[in-house]
Amino acid sequence: MKIKDLRTGFVNSLSDLYDREEVLSFFYLLSEKILELRRVDIALKLNDSLSVESVEQFRNAQNRLQSQEPIQYILGDTEFYGGVFTVNKHVLIPRPETEELVDWILHDQKNKNTSLKILDIGTGSGCIAISLAKNLKKAEVYAIDVSEEALKVAKANAEKNQVTVKFIKLDVLAASDLFQSFDIIVSNPPYVRELEKEEMKPNVLDNEPNLALFVSNGKPLVFYEKITKLAKKRLDRGGALYFEINQYLGNETKLMIENLGFKTVELRKDLYNSDRMICAKL
Repeated sequence: MKIKDLRTGFVNSLSDLYDREEVLSFFYLLSEKILELRRVDIALKLNDSLSVESVEQFRNAQNRLQSQEPIQYILGDTEFYGGVFTVNKHVLIPRPETEELVDWILHDQKNKNTSLKILDIGTGSGCIAISLAKNLKKAEVYAIDVSEEALKVAKANAEKNQVTVKFIKLDVLAASDLFQSFDIIVSNPPYVRELEKEEMKPNVLDNEPNLALFVSNGKPLVFYEKITKLAKKRLDRGGALYFEINQYLGNETKLMIENLGFKTVELRKDLYNSDRMICAKL
């Protein structure tokens, strides 16, 4: 089979589920992974024949896309803040909004030449902790998660990105205290309410880990409240607490943090103009 015929069949088979441009982007991502050919290379090699093995790999990916499995899980990795991270069904796929949170932290530390102790709560793939470790050379970074499988992924990602992060299995909701004090505590905890499920696409709802996504309608801020209380105990003087938040609960989250004793609480919008991030200081 020639590349041009494979591409035509691939696009036609998925056109009912995805926009044409999105399907083409899937094809070119898979081409880089399977054929080691960039988009510009494909344009020059449309009449080249493919091996049976390569065609089979594309067919397998096509079938998985038809079941609306995320392309990142099919590829096995994704990019985040200049690094490449392994992802699978045990961890959330890192989002651009989370890159903005990392960027905020790094901007706040710009031109500071001090050692830092940082804790990432609910680390998942490790994308936040690892990105901070890569860019803050003097930082001692810790990361916790309740999921053993997620921690395996995070540890592998730290090795892949050649940084040192101390990973610890811990259920933050069951913790009465943290194990030491920190200059920065950051978290992107579960925050999607059950009532918001209907807004979500099947590729997220049916594939990404519910444990890392959802909270009950009755207690949507349960993680934020617990982490804020722990941070009040364990943030060093001048330290900061950073959260990624539910866009619909920005003001409620800000008020809760203020009521728990934080004097300065900044709510910030993301690139899509949604309330998405908070920085709090005592």
